[in-house]
Amino acid sequence: MKKIIFYPLLSLLFTFSSCSMFELDNAEAPAETLQGAVVDAATGDSIQTDQGSEGIRVRLTEANWNGNVTPNDFYCMPNGTFQNTKIFKRTFNIRVDGPFIPLVREDANGVPIADESKTMEISGVTKVKFEVQPFLKVEMVEKPMVSNGQITAKVRVTRGVSEADFQAKIEPMGNYNSAFLNMTDIQLFVSYSSTVGYRARDDRWSSKIEYTGSAFNSLFGQVITIKSAGTIPSGRTIFVRAAARINYDTPKGSGTRRWNYSAPMEVMIP
Repeated sequence: MKKIIFYPLLSLLFTFSSCSMFELDNAEAPAETLQGAVVDAATGDSIQTDQGSEGIRVRLTEANWNGNVTPNDFYCMPNGTFQNTKIFKRTFNIRVDGPFIPLVREDANGVPIADESKTMEISGVTKVKFEVQPFLKVEMVEKPMVSNGQITAKVRVTRGVSEADFQAKIEPMGNYNSAFLNMTDIQLFVSYSSTVGYRARDDRWSSKIEYTGSAFNSLFGQVITIKSAGTIPSGRTIFVRAAARINYDTPKGSGTRRWNYSAPMEVMIP
């Protein structure tokens, strides 16, 4: 008699469990796509960046969420573009943080000063473009030279935003220091990867020049020569990229000072 009662109950339990399982399987899956680009507001040029946490961060925050929400962070590709193909069809606030004047700025008391982020519904393939003021413009003035397995690059660094404009926009955020504008280093990143940068570098050959205080100020606009380290084996194809940064972290208080980059160059080691 006990067995006759037990099996129907077990069958009923399994039926309820199966229904619950099917409900979970039918849940909405994130399938919308966001494509974007970060460009220089003055020139329209792409903002070259690193591919990793030192590069341009993209932050999505669901706009209509009433409770605590964890932002969805991801990073730009080296050429300043980004794509995320796993997003729910909803309205999001989108912002980017990188080596440029912050788009979202608040004073020391948290009172909004400026907000150039974008709030939009992401549906299907949604495209967005951010125009920013980069801290620096970094360029290789000619193709790097190679001699005895060592690369010599000539780099020019100029300010992407004037000192006056930088101060006018950063000082109201509080705790302003003129040292924020100081150039701290030039890097020559070398790698087998075309995504060469801080995250994709070969320490055997990458090199840097560091500066203290305002020592670099007189060198803005001048051609700086920087050489790779070590000896790169002959017959190799490698990629190089120059990078420079100022003494200012973005987002404010994060402790991350992000580089502005030149476009990568391919070099053959004879």
